[in-house]
Amino acid sequence: MNKLFVLTFLCLGAKAQQIRHNPSDYFLKAYKAEEEMTLDAEDTEAVWQRATAIGDFWQKFPTSDKKTATKTTVKAAYDDKFLYFFIEAFDSTNNYIAPSLKRDQSLTEQDGVAVVLDPVNKKTNGFGFACTPNNVQSEYQYANTDSELSFAWDNKWFSETKRYGDRYIIEMAIPFKTLRFNAGNTTWGINFIRSDRKKNEFSTWTNVPVQFQGIDLGYFGTLQFEGELTQQKGNISLIPYVTTRTSANPEEGAPNSFKANAGLDAKIAVSPSLNLDLTVNPDFSQVEVDQQVTNLTRFSIFFPERRTFFLENSDIFSEFGAPPFRPFFSRRIGLDKNAQPIPIIFGARLSGNLTDKTRIGVMNMQTGAKDDFAAQNYTAASVHQRFGSRSVLKGYFLNRDATGTQPEGGMEDPLEKYGRNLGGELNLIDKSGSNQFWMGYHHSFKENLNSKNAFYQVGYGHFGEFYSGFIDYDYFGQNYHADMGFINRLETFSITGDTYDYPDTTIRAGFQQAYNENNFTFRPQDKSLVQLTLGQSSYLVWFADGSLSDRAHAYLADLKFRNTVGLNVEFRNSVENLRYYFPLPDKKPLAPGKYKYNNVTFLFTGDTRKNVILNGSLVLGQYYNAQIKQYNLSVLLRKQPFINATLSAQFNDLKFPEEYGRTKLWLIGPKIEATFSNKLFWTSFLQFNTQQNNFNINSRIQYRYSPMSDFFLVYSDNYFTDTLTNKNRAIIFKWNYWLTL
Repeated sequence: MNKLFVLTFLCLGAKAQQIRHNPSDYFLKAYKAEEEMTLDAEDTEAVWQRATAIGDFWQKFPTSDKKTATKTTVKAAYDDKFLYFFIEAFDSTNNYIAPSLKRDQSLTEQDGVAVVLDPVNKKTNGFGFACTPNNVQSEYQYANTDSELSFAWDNKWFSETKRYGDRYIIEMAIPFKTLRFNAGNTTWGINFIRSDRKKNEFSTWTNVPVQFQGIDLGYFGTLQFEGELTQQKGNISLIPYVTTRTSANPEEGAPNSFKANAGLDAKIAVSPSLNLDLTVNPDFSQVEVDQQVTNLTRFSIFFPERRTFFLENSDIFSEFGAPPFRPFFSRRIGLDKNAQPIPIIFGARLSGNLTDKTRIGVMNMQTGAKDDFAAQNYTAASVHQRFGSRSVLKGYFLNRDATGTQPEGGMEDPLEKYGRNLGGELNLIDKSGSNQFWMGYHHSFKENLNSKNAFYQVGYGHFGEFYSGFIDYDYFGQNYHADMGFINRLETFSITGDTYDYPDTTIRAGFQQAYNENNFTFRPQDKSLVQLTLGQSSYLVWFADGSLSDRAHAYLADLKFRNTVGLNVEFRNSVENLRYYFPLPDKKPLAPGKYKYNNVTFLFTGDTRKNVILNGSLVLGQYYNAQIKQYNLSVLLRKQPFINATLSAQFNDLKFPEEYGRTKLWLIGPKIEATFSNKLFWTSFLQFNTQQNNFNINSRIQYRYSPMSDFFLVYSDNYFTDTLTNKNRAIIFKWNYWLTL
């Protein structure tokens, strides 16, 4: 029945979407500035007087079929070092949604304008630079396959703003050195995105269909430079750092310790579009801690990469497989399974555009030994070749080698000696981006493992304004290993017997899975309701012998309102065929067998424009053989743009049959952010997690004394939740400086 449902609506949605976008309809000329430019949010320079402004933006959300009434105009100019934009964002008020003065905040949460650029103009990758009326900057890098933006990519650029009663002005200066471009190419891809949170409206210069992001490379206009560009030379950035750390580990009975350290990062432009990143003895102590979750599944949880060294052009390495199956996942380098640091001695990473249509990435990292983890060398190489309008053929090779002796003799395991992976993928995407087909083959190499060591996938999706859906099939052999990746179902955490007196273990078993999703979106012309989505999804997993592992069917209704409030209801019908004892209940693990259960989730998201925002969800029904009640509540209190205080709490109440007991799990996470100015920030994050028996405190002060240059003062502390005795604590000071040569 489900297969018939999917095929019917894939055929329904397969009607080619009319392409409303013609790049020649969207043209912006950048004029050469002959005089020295002053960044002051005033258009007094001669080049601004002769520059032609573009405007007349299209509404992007909640619909994309009409021009927006919110006026925005943009002019462009350049000199030998910078690309300039002069943006006037007209409005009826001088009061804007501005949650924070902290850098790298998404425009989905605040007012502002973003410039998105494709310097190569081949729809392979791009850069985004956003600014708010309060002159809060954010920048990001992305590829044509990215579905989510990461604001962890950082680079130095400049902006000034001014606010008036009827508009705000942004003047940007983006260094050409930041943009990885070829001076011979004077025609770039470009678009502009404006967020007007008061109206819950987003607009773009070009007409981007509502189902795609405003950064979609297939819907860019043209930026034409008036003359030739100056080839950038000596594009080298050095970022030295010094850190000190005072720590105590009462749990281990170790004396207090003091350590000082230093290291260096470097960014070197090998060519106009190829960048070499170098690091010696890197330190990531200033990176914010992961937000913990309660894990009710038998599998590992995926946490995103936050360390800046790994982020520029990260998609070249990481965009293989499909979430949450990634052959390459950079968090496996320099962190153990508990996210504790392993020393990195040095690393090098070459990435970027080799030609207009070819992107490459080569990485090598050497780590030291720690406890029972031997020193390792990691190598990754990847190439992406674009063809047609948007399609991509790409391949990779990965290699992990143990380069030292395991401190506790663990090297006797032949699987720990090395791990290698080789794979390739084909992504076929039509010009509009509405129809996509993908397939891939991935192979792993381990000593004495010569069979069942492949992972392959195939899928198709249609992404239209009314109907969006896809179907994906994946096969994983039992002996497929990804030492540099994340594959969360091949290994299952379990107990070897029917009580907790038995040891725990990890079971490895091959599987195959199929997933389909179908969504129908209605956008009524209504003053309050702006979007209604009705959806259905199915998830099927089989063991290698063809017997059922998991099955889940979900049905949802999602409503979005003009005032940014959202309501979501999802009903889920599940079947789980446990082959092993599952250590979830308090008294004893769940016995193997087939479990059928249903539950329903209610989700509410509050008005994100307010100073008091309430979000919550409720899960009711069954989970395996338990009655589940899951409560999630988040309250955000803020004084815009200076203070954000969030109290979030989750309580899971699992009432199993009497012999298994009643499992109650708390996850409480208060967070306070204070942004005293565009340069001084304080963040404190507390997490009380009874499942992990850990209560952690992380408090961080950051002072940005110069562009991209910071002082950090970090305090971290960990306790057991059951006894509140201290595990460890540390005070860390870090200084870095971004020097551009």
